Amino acid sequence: METKELNKGNGWALIPFGVFILLFIGSGILTGDFYKMPVLVAVFAAILVALFMNRKTAFQTKLQQLTEGGGHSNIILMVIIFLLAGAFSTVAEGMGAVDSTVNLGLSILPGNLLIVGLFIIACFISISMGTSVGTIVALASVGMGIAEQTDVAAALTMGAIVSGAMFGDNLSIISDTTIAAVRTQGTEMKDKFKANFFIVLPAAVVTAIIFGVLTMDAASTLQDEHPFNIVKVLPYLGVLIFAIMGINVIYVLMGGIGFAGLIGLFMGEFSGMEFVTLLGDGFAGMQELALLVILLGGLVELIRQNGGIDFLIHKISRGAHSNRGGEFSIAGLVSAVNVSTANNTISIMTAGPLAKQISERFEIDSKRSASLLDIFSSSVQGLLPYGAQILSVAGVASISPVSIVPYCFYPILLALSGVLAILFRFPRFTVRN
Repeated sequence: METKELNKGNGWALIPFGVFILLFIGSGILTGDFYKMPVLVAVFAAILVALFMNRKTAFQTKLQQLTEGGGHSNIILMVIIFLLAGAFSTVAEGMGAVDSTVNLGLSILPGNLLIVGLFIIACFISISMGTSVGTIVALASVGMGIAEQTDVAAALTMGAIVSGAMFGDNLSIISDTTIAAVRTQGTEMKDKFKANFFIVLPAAVVTAIIFGVLTMDAASTLQDEHPFNIVKVLPYLGVLIFAIMGINVIYVLMGGIGFAGLIGLFMGEFSGMEFVTLLGDGFAGMQELALLVILLGGLVELIRQNGGIDFLIHKISRGAHSNRGGEFSIAGLVSAVNVSTANNTISIMTAGPLAKQISERFEIDSKRSASLLDIFSSSVQGLLPYGAQILSVAGVASISPVSIVPYCFYPILLALSGVLAILFRFPRFTVRN
């Protein structure tokens, strides 16, 4: 097929990006903690380097480029969605939705299906909350309780939680990774969801079967009651259903916040002032991410103006001569960035603008490119022993993060599903002819 002509760009323009990656990785290697370096500090240092490069361009002009990139309409809309998603998640949790969802699953599952059930519960909570780490925090202690009262290894139990958490992190319409993928590629939430769903569903089904086979003979002595209220689960279901229907995500999230708030008020879970406080806590929890989006938008624009984006795309896609080649380029790009940053949201926001240009060059549908970004970043993130997800469950279980990785079946199968989707152009409707 014919491709669009592309400027070879300027490799030196990527120095600020290299500074960002080196600070992130270097601090992790030196301290043994890949989350020790505040990401905003690393990005700001990279911006300073970018501002003092290319002396042919006036400093005031570079400041203008920085603010235009950070203040782009897509960036600001992404910030608004992040804030609303944070508020919904916090209000729903404060109303008791998470506990009710967990207990509902534990109440209806037989003992020999507890691990499969734990995986499914994690899938539902993560797709409802939009956060893998939040799901892990909610379920890790439950998982340890199951491991202690059954003959199932703690590493396998934690692998089930991570697997389910990454399912929703990749698919949820209020996940920061989904929001970043959709906004950077210029597509719609419902379209990306549909494109993703048919790729990830086989991986989820096979994962559930594997956990079922491995634990079919597990003996359970769980005796505790698990009280739940089905009404408290409704806000999660409402957000999921209306998002799939194609309702604007702003309306969906505002409606979800209002619905969860009303349930909490009528059931006496919080007062009006406490509801307002929960909203503020939700916004505050997303402030760092919102600032990160703005700063990264400005950094990427500075790099683009200096020819760095064109250079990267030329190098990454020079061996690609077809639609499939372009898609593998996108998959490889976001995977490489994710290994470096150990953060799938950052990797999507960093690789997103490059993926957009690759998709335009090889005529890849925007919902397809958004889906590939989310799939491969989530699969890599779910397998990193130094990633927040595995570190979190390893800390609760007091076991080595490396011991959990072999049981993270879903991220492994997700990557395989992504590769097969590229090779066989599945699902068909996500590729532009």
